[in-house]
Amino acid sequence: MSQSSLFDLAPERHIWKVSEITERIGDLLENAFPDVWIEGEVSNYHAAQSGHLYFTLKDARSQIRCVCFRDQVRGLKFRPEDGLHITVRGSLGVYEPRGEYQVYVSHIEPVGLGALQLAFEQLKKRLQDEGLFDEARKKPLPILPRCIGVVTSPTGAAIRDILRVLKRRFANLHVQLYPVKVQGEGAAAEIVAALRHFNRAKLADVVIVARGGGSLEDLWVFNEEIVARAIAASEIPVITGIGHETDFTIADFVADLRAPTPSAAAEIVVQSRQEFERHIAAHYRDLVQQMRYLLSERRHRVRDLQTHRGFRQLELLVRRRHQQLDELSSSLGVVLRLKLAMARQRMTRSGAQLASFDVRARAAVLRRLIEQRGEALRVRIDRALIAKRHRYEKLKLQLEERSPLNLLQRGYAIAYDASGKVLRSPDQVAVGDDISVRLARGQLDATVRRKRNS
Repeated sequence: MSQSSLFDLAPERHIWKVSEITERIGDLLENAFPDVWIEGEVSNYHAAQSGHLYFTLKDARSQIRCVCFRDQVRGLKFRPEDGLHITVRGSLGVYEPRGEYQVYVSHIEPVGLGALQLAFEQLKKRLQDEGLFDEARKKPLPILPRCIGVVTSPTGAAIRDILRVLKRRFANLHVQLYPVKVQGEGAAAEIVAALRHFNRAKLADVVIVARGGGSLEDLWVFNEEIVARAIAASEIPVITGIGHETDFTIADFVADLRAPTPSAAAEIVVQSRQEFERHIAAHYRDLVQQMRYLLSERRHRVRDLQTHRGFRQLELLVRRRHQQLDELSSSLGVVLRLKLAMARQRMTRSGAQLASFDVRARAAVLRRLIEQRGEALRVRIDRALIAKRHRYEKLKLQLEERSPLNLLQRGYAIAYDASGKVLRSPDQVAVGDDISVRLARGQLDATVRRKRNS
């Protein structure tokens, strides 16, 4: 057989273009592996600005590229990290520009650790690094809240527990409920809307975010990042009472105060009012004690002033005037008694003379004489009493005008040196000496800074 015959028997050669063979391989991979689960370790993880995730999945002998597009990322409970052992679900295909096959990931699960728990730890670490858990940014609870806002389900046990505690401790406290779903689709958005409503309208002084107990999945809405950031952004203090005492959520770490249960959250709010009342009672006791001390101190001060030499001299002067008044009164009494005695003697003599005269005529004369003398005596006594009274009033007025206290009322003052002596000349003290100044009301302690002789 000739050589040309041999070439005619060879199969016809088909030449592929690179893009054609790449596309064909891609079709084969997509048809052969439309839904696969692959396990491996994450490396070269990268999150693009577009929202897509790129990483490599490898084991001890091989590796494969993976891509998770943005619409699939939204459904992930956590983000892959370098070194994390995971299982991915997706389809195989070829990235034609580089001719590389890769996995188009639709679902990711961690190996050995639940996805929810891993997502919880990742978000907790990220928010903690941002400072959202710092005590310095947490707001204090109001001492006397006028209105308490509650964000929870209107049919759950949490609202019943909260209202029961508030009614028992403070029956007329105003409570405003914002009903929300606390589980399932859309619950996180409703809680965020409730917090924004209370902050925008300023209707409450403190907000309680609460729900009853449940599994990690049931409580997951309180681990959502949008809920945590809404609590952190709240200008109103937020108390969380979520689940049971052992349940912790991201919302608990961000909140201004975490209560172990919904009823405990209500107790904490009312406790702040009771603390305020105890605070007022303590201040009242302190005020009473201080007033008693001040009154005792003022009593001692009054007694000291009463024993002061200046007041003793004034008191002695008043006593002397009283003594002079007593002496004048006694003298007036002696004079009056003497006048009466003399009148009685004259009446006796007149009576004797009356016996030798016509009794009726003499009696009439004497009666008129007695009346005249009696009237004159009363006039003299009245004049004497008026004169003595004028004298007394004059002395009393002079005493009051000369009283140092009246001088003080007109703006004058009495200055004493450190030993209590009255100062009448600048030469009695030196610059720097302590002096005291007595005013109409009270006393001043001062120090001599300058002296002038005129």
